[in-house]
Amino acid sequence: MSELVTKSAADVKLIVFACEAGMGSSLMGANQLKKMVKKAKLDIEVIHSPVAQCPAHADVIVTHKSLAAQARAQFPDAAVIQFMMFFGDPAVKGLVKTLKEGQDVVSAL
Repeated sequence: MSELVTKSAADVKLIVFACEAGMGSSLMGANQLKKMVKKAKLDIEVIHSPVAQCPAHADVIVTHKSLAAQARAQFPDAAVIQFMMFFGDPAVKGLVKTLKEGQDVVSAL
């Protein structure tokens, strides 16, 4: 089992909303996260990408629970946040709240 990755809120500059193929619900989920980050007045870029094509410099990868292990294996330096629902998932809301409060982001198991 890999170690959990912790990122300081101040160090988070890029969040990748990662999916399997790059279309549909995940794109809408990424747009929802972008709006939440903007509303929280955070200077963080949010992009959408298939999990296999995430940029290597991603600080946080937000992905469906079914893809979290793949994201952790491919990007061991990123904090991986997993969700179950594409819209209104508590894990995604919690990530934005954590960043807004300046707290560390810790990978979920």
